[in-house]
Amino acid sequence: MSWLILLVLIVALLALRQSLVLVFAVAAGYIHVFIANSKLEFLIQDFWFTVDREVLLSIPLFILAGNVMSRGTIAQRLIGFMTTITSPIPGGMGIACILSCAAFAAINGSSIVTMLAIGSVMYPAMVSRGYSKSFALGAVASAGTLGIIIPPSIPLILYGIMTERNIAQLFVAGIGPGLLLTFMFAMYSFAVNRKIGRERYTLQQAWKSFTDGIFALMLPVIIIGGIYSGYFSPTESAAVALAYALLIEFFVHKREKQPERPADTGGLAGLRYFFATRAMNGKELIETVLETTRLLATLLPLLCIAGSLNTILDHSGAPKQMVEYMVSAIDNRWMLMFMINILLLIVGCLMDAGSAILILAPLLEPLAVAKGFDPIHFGIIMIANLEIGYLTPPVGLNLIVAMAAFKESFAVICKAVIPFIIIMVVWLTIVATVPAISLYLVGK
Repeated sequence: MSWLILLVLIVALLALRQSLVLVFAVAAGYIHVFIANSKLEFLIQDFWFTVDREVLLSIPLFILAGNVMSRGTIAQRLIGFMTTITSPIPGGMGIACILSCAAFAAINGSSIVTMLAIGSVMYPAMVSRGYSKSFALGAVASAGTLGIIIPPSIPLILYGIMTERNIAQLFVAGIGPGLLLTFMFAMYSFAVNRKIGRERYTLQQAWKSFTDGIFALMLPVIIIGGIYSGYFSPTESAAVALAYALLIEFFVHKREKQPERPADTGGLAGLRYFFATRAMNGKELIETVLETTRLLATLLPLLCIAGSLNTILDHSGAPKQMVEYMVSAIDNRWMLMFMINILLLIVGCLMDAGSAILILAPLLEPLAVAKGFDPIHFGIIMIANLEIGYLTPPVGLNLIVAMAAFKESFAVICKAVIPFIIIMVVWLTIVATVPAISLYLVGK
């Protein structure tokens, strides 16, 4: 009877179009008091235990670093270099879009930030160069998803928190699958755009684009190199990314349009003029911090509530019972993996990746491990499934954001991403069946 009342409550709140945070909060409180026979104050304690983790600091730091770079000039300079070096290749601008997304993903860890930062520049540029609108939309929306598999990845951080797995190992395991998907997208661009005119670049142009973008190009090397070598922890790498981005945007890169130079450049007037010429100023930084805070105001409450529900589930023994039942009911480990993949693909259509990880990762990971799958490999498989969910209606976040950003209908964008979804399903199959792609760099 208690579970029936809970179900009615959830359905009623969803029918009233309440936020997912409120629905989860009511469900967690009800389960604590009426099903687990616990006290409501224990719910608050669970919230604190969930967020009292140093690694959580990496999430706002990576998001803020990505927003700083997209508001400044790091993203544009990255695009400029990629466009120059790929211009002689058939489909070069499409390849440049994909490579720029991959490089930017290795800086900020967010799919949405990657798509908006790169897409706002590359989408109109590709259309003006003769690329079909369908391909340009599909490339921008799909390559943006590289932000959740290429380290540092916020969904991988969430997965590590919810399953208590080593986040640095998850980051390293994402490198191989991320590079493979980048290559597959680039080959598709080469194949479908090979008749579009190409451009040659001189060594002078190549050198200028390289020198303009050198600081942007160094950041992925610093972050991934630091994580892979063990010199940075995930949290430290996020702090390094933010500090580096602020240093470059405030003290190195300049605005394209320079303000008029004052007659007196000494003292305070000179200092004001100096910062007015930089790629970012204090007002823009404050706006960026506020934008990041609004995003975290949705994510962190969900994380707290999910952590509390997981604590109750652990105490009840329900996950263990489910694992034992599934292990005994399904003999073939690959059949089990097939069913999990189908489940995750369906969930990706209906729920954002963060919520899916918070709810399903603690339940599915023990099941996969019991059947002999490496937990780090399974983490990559789960994130790969949910990455496809960013492109599948009705809740595909990249589809919704692309619709608003590029002023196209939802149906047009859904049609544009179909070839890329097919590529990603093939990629998922390869990643799931060839563990070495994920585990080789981890040393397993």
